[in-house]
Amino acid sequence: MAKSTIDLGANAAENTVAMNPIVGLAREDLIGAVGVMLRETAGRPVKTLKHMKKFSGEVVKIVRNQSDLAPDPKDRRFQDSAFKLNPFYRAGMQYYLAVREGVAGWMDDLEFDDAERARASFVTGMILDSLAPTNALIGNPSAIKKAFETGGGSLIRGLKNAYEDMTKNDGIVSQVDKRPFKIGENIATSPGAVVFRTEMMELIQYAPTTEKVSATPLLIIPPQINKAYVNDLAPEKSIIRFLTSQGIQPFMVSWRNPTAEHRDWGLEDYVDALIESIGVICEISKSKTVTVSGACSGGITAATLLSKLAATNDKRIDAVTLMVCVLDPQPDDSETGALVSRHGIEMARRRSAKAGVLDGASLSRTFAWLRPNDLVWNYVINNYLHGEDPPAFDVLFWNNDATNLTAKLHSDYLTVYETQPFRNPGQVEMAGHTVDLSKVTQDVFIVAGVTDHITPWKACYRTSQLVGSQNVEFILSQAGHIQSLLNPPGNPKAKYFRSETRPPADVNAWLNGQAKEHAGSWWPYWGEWLQKHSGALKAAPKLLGSKKHPASDPAPGTYVFD
Repeated sequence: MAKSTIDLGANAAENTVAMNPIVGLAREDLIGAVGVMLRETAGRPVKTLKHMKKFSGEVVKIVRNQSDLAPDPKDRRFQDSAFKLNPFYRAGMQYYLAVREGVAGWMDDLEFDDAERARASFVTGMILDSLAPTNALIGNPSAIKKAFETGGGSLIRGLKNAYEDMTKNDGIVSQVDKRPFKIGENIATSPGAVVFRTEMMELIQYAPTTEKVSATPLLIIPPQINKAYVNDLAPEKSIIRFLTSQGIQPFMVSWRNPTAEHRDWGLEDYVDALIESIGVICEISKSKTVTVSGACSGGITAATLLSKLAATNDKRIDAVTLMVCVLDPQPDDSETGALVSRHGIEMARRRSAKAGVLDGASLSRTFAWLRPNDLVWNYVINNYLHGEDPPAFDVLFWNNDATNLTAKLHSDYLTVYETQPFRNPGQVEMAGHTVDLSKVTQDVFIVAGVTDHITPWKACYRTSQLVGSQNVEFILSQAGHIQSLLNPPGNPKAKYFRSETRPPADVNAWLNGQAKEHAGSWWPYWGEWLQKHSGALKAAPKLLGSKKHPASDPAPGTYVFD
């Protein structure tokens, strides 16, 4: 595989679907931002003329070959040598950069409030990204070279790729070559079996790989937004295989991909399904307790579960792991947070209520356009202009295996954003109880990623202050969103940060004082932590399931194919 293709896949893996798009960006808000720009332009012509004059002066320099404009060295769009050596391409690039610079200066000069500025910047950024000369054949020297080298074959393949996307991929440019991957054959292959099934979920028990196992099993709660087998991708990066190698007994929920008929499944129903699953796990394992792990939106579900069990004095959970999970989202956490409005939230709620689900393909499309350079135009260039196949990358295969959200669960997630139940203990009714994480006293292990822009690490850090636990571990991995999860030992560049004491309220005090750097993956440390919270060792079970809950379909189950 070519290096550029590897980079393309790795970059996209850090831009996988998470919570951001489900909050909703109302097209009316974005159109309104355009209206504000037009109003400001018309009302303040002197400012507009000033920036037009500056832009015109830069264009004259470009024509005279006197412009100093150059792209950011990290901007991969202009790395071809033709943009330095060929005056035609250099001028085209500089003209584009002059437009971007001029628009940025003009935007800075306009009088907006914070929300208007964020939306206007988003709209103009999306438009300018689409106008990059590299997005068209004539403005992309590497694509033209490729066409000559292949006798036009690259263009034929590009047209074929575009046709395939239009007819078989909902009009979305493909991010991954799905052909090499077969679920249950070369991906999601850890031995196990479904031991419990409802209309909503399957519970999978995985086979032990050690002679002895820890007595207390682990329940893995995956996101409802994507499928559960992110925990069991290729064997070398499988969380399941790592856990079984450590003598942990993992059970994992596989959520059903809902349709419109399941519109009324809400957060309370998902939490109740987990409570029922805990009973099944305890019966099979003969353990009175379990540990729990939840990631991303699965972490929100896990936190709600913990709060509900605390409210009913149910002590069947011993300890909990929360990975790349934000429980109290705030507008300034991410660049898209300021785009959200009450109107946008309500419009998102109405649209999914009308359809019965928030469609997975629509969710993927929305997210792609939040980062168009990484998730749209990169692939337009690679797939259509260069005629290359997208990368065959297991993380992207999983990420593109889109699932729906029920209308009720979507609405409940929006309510989390609106009411901040975890930040306001004892004030918000949700999932059949009053949410209060201060009553959650189990030991907590929190994981975040330094370069994670989907669930920013400082937002994840706040969870350490929401729970009533005395023993809280906060692990900051030198990675992004997915690489924070799929972080197996063996990467020489891997490292993480942790402190020996409970994280303080001041995140900067933790980062600059308490946190110490550790080389390698955080998985081995997590394995030790889990072992300490998983009871004594006992002989590994020879059979999966029990008489009451017998093993049925082999892992990864049947719902994974919906």
